Amino acid sequence: MRKRTIARVLAVALGAALALGALSGCQSPATGATDQQQANRTYMTKVNQAVEELNTRLGEFDEAVAQESVVNMRNKANSAFEAIDALAAIDTPDAMKDLQTNYVDGCNKLKDALNSYIDLYTEISSATEEAPFDFSAYDGRVKEIQDAYNEGIDKLKAADEEALKLNED
Repeated sequence: MRKRTIARVLAVALGAALALGALSGCQSPATGATDQQQANRTYMTKVNQAVEELNTRLGEFDEAVAQESVVNMRNKANSAFEAIDALAAIDTPDAMKDLQTNYVDGCNKLKDALNSYIDLYTEISSATEEAPFDFSAYDGRVKEIQDAYNEGIDKLKAADEEALKLNED
């Protein structure tokens, strides 16, 4: 039960943080847009689309967690990672380079957290009577995963704040 809860919290919070970031950067004045402003809006539109795709794929990961299938978790996580890679590959205007770096760094930290969660779940599910899982280390491992996740969220928040500042300019 704890395993499912952790994965769901990771997936939901990642989706919410990314959606907030993408939406905050999409707002801009409607009149007199320069080429740079248009490029920035186009960039944020692409980020928003990538985030929506990532949210969909994270929902699929959550379903795999509910099925308690390590193979399905890995497949769905890899699918989510493709969406993260698509976000990283977006052509970025110069004014948005730092923003892009924060989004990508945050997503990579979240990717690390998901991988660590799958590794932990794999160890638990493959434990046997002869080689049982050491549950005394469970809380520490979950804390490490949560810390990596929180670091990713902090980077995404920094990207959100930067997007808001760029929108004010």
